[in-house]
Amino acid sequence: MIDFAHEPVMVDEIVAVFSTVPAGVVLDGTVGGGGHAAALLASRHDLSILGLDRDPAALDATRSRLVDVADRVTLQHRRFDEVDDALTEAHVDALAGALFDLGVSSHQFDVAARGFSYRHDAPLDMRMDPTETRTAAEIVNEWSTEDLTRLLRDNADERFARRIAEAIVSSRPVTSTHQLAEIVVSAIPAPARRRGGHPAKRTFQALRIEVNRELEVLPVALDRAVGRLLPGGRVAVLSYHSGEDRIVKARFRHHETGGCACPPGLPCGCGARASVRKVRVSARPSDDEQSRNPRSVSARLRVVEAV
Repeated sequence: MIDFAHEPVMVDEIVAVFSTVPAGVVLDGTVGGGGHAAALLASRHDLSILGLDRDPAALDATRSRLVDVADRVTLQHRRFDEVDDALTEAHVDALAGALFDLGVSSHQFDVAARGFSYRHDAPLDMRMDPTETRTAAEIVNEWSTEDLTRLLRDNADERFARRIAEAIVSSRPVTSTHQLAEIVVSAIPAPARRRGGHPAKRTFQALRIEVNRELEVLPVALDRAVGRLLPGGRVAVLSYHSGEDRIVKARFRHHETGGCACPPGLPCGCGARASVRKVRVSARPSDDEQSRNPRSVSARLRVVEAV
């Protein structure tokens, strides 16, 4: 099996979410190493998986992991906002469910050459799909102070965004992960460095999100998945930071209300109709899982069901 070690987050909760959906195809929009897909296939013999991923290494790992159930698995190298094209290629009309795990895999963090982590010295890359052209190095070395400041604030809620942006611009060219991490550390006041984890964590997060256009494609993916659900089908999303979760909450709320724009507290007069309802689930990993898998600590699960 290809080395793509990654412990799926909230796997028992995900299996429970999809235990009541109709028989059919579940879209795994971020199939990763196939952990969630394997659990879903083992739990329900009347489900099959359409797995998408931007990372060819993830698809290879999933293909190896699920070889014994290959007749129930279709894999495609795609971004998850390409839901309609994926279903057309797979000859699927409607979905029993859709899962989006928005976390970065352990493999992507741990392979130094990918440039995702400040723990390894490597070129500034951060591409989930190595066939794309834009890298973190391009953003770091070409964007203005103002644009970098906005990026750090919008994508990571970085309180020292302006100071970090100015430090990056004055240190160009910035070519490696360790160099960038050192610049960020030097830009943050000493008292702030001693809390909240590594000082460069938020900067690396913000760059990764921008390189891969994660927040740009997320609402499109959610809308298209919801629009393809069978009655009783469900969409589940695991998000890991506030920017993602705000988008998930907003798009789910839009579909829960049918996009109603009437004043709160008054009867709806615009004719909007809900297409989903909120499903109440355990939103956070258990204490045991958080202790066992630190990367699960920030996870937030939201689920809706087609009505």
